[in-house]
Amino acid sequence: MTATATLRPREDVGLRDRLARSAAEREAGMQLRNPDFMPWLAERGVAHRFAVERIPFSALEGWSFAQDTGNLGHHSGRFFTVEGLHVVADEESGGEWQQPIIKQPEVGILGILAKEFDGVLHFLMQAKMEPGNPNLLQVSPTVQATRSNYTKVHRGADVKYIEYFTQAGRGRVMADVLQSEHGSWFHQKSNRNMLVQTDENVHVDDDFCWLTLGQIGELLRLDNVINMDARTVLACVPGVSPGSRALHSDTGLLSWFTGERSRRELRAERTPLGEVSGWQRDPWAISHDAGRYFRVVALAVQAGNREVTGWTQPLFEPVATGVTAFLTRRFGGVRHVLAHARAEGGFLDTVELGPTVQYTPENYAHLDPADRPRYLDLVLEADPARIRYEAVHSEEGGRFLNAESRYLIVDTEDIGTDVPPGYSWVTPDQLSSLARHGHYVNVQARTLLACLNTGAVPG
Repeated sequence: MTATATLRPREDVGLRDRLARSAAEREAGMQLRNPDFMPWLAERGVAHRFAVERIPFSALEGWSFAQDTGNLGHHSGRFFTVEGLHVVADEESGGEWQQPIIKQPEVGILGILAKEFDGVLHFLMQAKMEPGNPNLLQVSPTVQATRSNYTKVHRGADVKYIEYFTQAGRGRVMADVLQSEHGSWFHQKSNRNMLVQTDENVHVDDDFCWLTLGQIGELLRLDNVINMDARTVLACVPGVSPGSRALHSDTGLLSWFTGERSRRELRAERTPLGEVSGWQRDPWAISHDAGRYFRVVALAVQAGNREVTGWTQPLFEPVATGVTAFLTRRFGGVRHVLAHARAEGGFLDTVELGPTVQYTPENYAHLDPADRPRYLDLVLEADPARIRYEAVHSEEGGRFLNAESRYLIVDTEDIGTDVPPGYSWVTPDQLSSLARHGHYVNVQARTLLACLNTGAVPG
């Protein structure tokens, strides 16, 4: 006897249209009007007590440096450790170096809950404090939690709305993919990026609000409002402006990228933090001998609306503001961005597609112009009339302190179809397709992709 099977479409054929409609609703959502948003965010900032204080390592509670390795870890064995990393790579990938690195093997959940109001998709966003944010309070996903958080290792309060992302059948999955974190600061770290639509009546907590995709796009034009975790989730939805033409076919693009992963040489090994050369530790920080790159520091935190209201922890603090940019131009009327197959020591698989430029200029100020990173000066010296998008966004505030980058999309006519090894022109829609799979598009490129997907970048 043959069992009856129900066949379903392989994809939600109407999802792009529904996202496009939500992106078009820019001036006023059904739940919170644009003029009311910033006052609401400011009100949430004063509704809870937030305080962050730098402390010496000796004042960390529950954290200590291991006597045998020098690694910095929590007494529970959970959360994360700060260890050493020794990288040996080809010159194109950076040569050889050693550095501190964050090891956090558990997979967290970054989830945004969606619901239609009068036929328009809205997204439940949270006003969330992170100790490393320069302005503390930013807009985050509905759920932003490590496994230690939502399994309550810290014995704190429940993570609100977590059931929509952990209980099967609570909603329709629109996106679900493991994505990498910062490969320069994390060792092979992944988070589960999810977008789930519900038809249930959802009680909205005071620290949450519904926004359309277009409203989020407007907020992405502002400095330090939409946090990194929200940006990476928004990059995983299908692009709202699909295209069938590109300089390279999808198969050709994948073949080029596979070739980049195959030809690049990079070996990264975890080492004891106490044996990392080129770095020094004092009572307040672990820093590079030349004062470049970043520091490891410690903070004491008070946050009235978090699952745990007070704690101490180490964070990575970059020495200066980064510059992250896509160069863009149109070929045959179709917008393309210049992607870079970028190697980072903490990546799971050697390289991921990154922006054209992803550097901190101060780290290269000592070099001759000819030895500075490719395209960096072109971006820094860009005519303001060619800048299609510009905003300062901070990186993940739970692990990084004051980690800001100037994000740009810059028009160029100086680069044709013939580009150097390691670079390729791709359409935003091709990049969106790759971002629906894990470990293809890095977290910085996903921020710029989120700006493109939400309409934050003028056409």
